[in-house]
Amino acid sequence: MQRDKGASTGAAAVTLLGTMFLASGAAALAGGAQSAATTATAADLQAERNSIDAWRAGRVGRLTSDTGWLTLTGLFWLKQGENSFGRASSNALILDNASLADTAGSFVLAGHQVRFVAAPGAGVTHDGRAVSSLDLASDAQGEPTVLASGSLRFFVIERAGNLGVRVRDLDNPHRRNFSGLTYFPVSTDWVCNARFEPYEPARHLKIVNILGMEEEAQSPGAVVFRKNGREWRLDTVLETPGEQELFVMFADGTSGHETYGGGRFLYIPLPQGHTALVDFNKAFNPPCALNDFATCPLPPPQNRLKLRVDAGEKRYAGGPEHRS
Repeated sequence: MQRDKGASTGAAAVTLLGTMFLASGAAALAGGAQSAATTATAADLQAERNSIDAWRAGRVGRLTSDTGWLTLTGLFWLKQGENSFGRASSNALILDNASLADTAGSFVLAGHQVRFVAAPGAGVTHDGRAVSSLDLASDAQGEPTVLASGSLRFFVIERAGNLGVRVRDLDNPHRRNFSGLTYFPVSTDWVCNARFEPYEPARHLKIVNILGMEEEAQSPGAVVFRKNGREWRLDTVLETPGEQELFVMFADGTSGHETYGGGRFLYIPLPQGHTALVDFNKAFNPPCALNDFATCPLPPPQNRLKLRVDAGEKRYAGGPEHRS
C-alpha cells in the first residue's frame, strides 16, 4: 500500500511538474509574442516620430523663408482705375513702412488686368531692375509678377474674382521673433488607413474664405475613417489637376480651444485604389492662424467633425487669436 501510495504520489508530482513546465512554456511564448508586439508598436511609433519630426522641420523652414506666411504685412483690394500706393495718407492704398516711398506708384486696374505705374525715383524694382510701368500677372496665372522696394515684396492675388495686392516684408517682426510651433504628442492612433469613396463625376464644393468670399472647389471623393467606434467622413479637394496629394479642410472638437478656431488643413497622398493614408499628426494651421493678411478657406459644413482630433499642430501663440 505504501509503495502504491508512494508510486501514486510520484506520478502526481511528475504530472504537476509537467503541467507547470507547459504552463511556464506557454507563458513564455505568450510573453515573447507580447514582447514582440510591444517592440513592433514601439518601432512603429519611433518611425512615425522620425517622419513627423522631418515634416515639421520642413514646415518651419517654409514658414520662416522669404516667401513664408510670417512675412505678410499687408493686403489691399483694388478698385477699377488708379489705386495709388505708398506711405503717405493721401494714397488710396497706405502702408506705413520705411522701405516704401511716400508714393511708390499706382496699381491701375482695367477690367481684369493690372498694370503698375511707378512714381519717378520711387525705387521700385522687378528682377533687380527699376520699374517705370509693368503689366502684372496674378497668382491665379501661376507665379505672380513680384515687385520689390527695400525689404518689401508685393504682387497681385486673385480671390473669387477679386484682385488685390499682397505685401511681404522680409524683415517682418513676426518672422524675426518667431518662437516656434506647438503640437499634440505624436501618436500612431491618428494614422488611419481610410476608405476612399470616389465621386463620379467629381463634386463641386462651395468654399467660403475667412473674408466671406465664395469659391468653388473640385472634390474627387471622400475619405472615411474609424474612430471611437464609428465612422467619420471628410470631403477632399484636388487643388490643381495632376497634383499628387489631396487637400482636406476640417474642424473638430479642439477648434477654438487647443487649436485654431477656423479649423486646420491636411494633405494626404493620392489614394491607392480605395485606400487612403490619413495622418492627422500632419494637421496644420492655416495661414490665417499666423497673420492678419491671408485669405484662408474655411472647412465646409460636412467637414466639421464632432470628434476631438488631438493630433497635429496647436494654436499659434503669436497668431491673431493670441494678440491684443
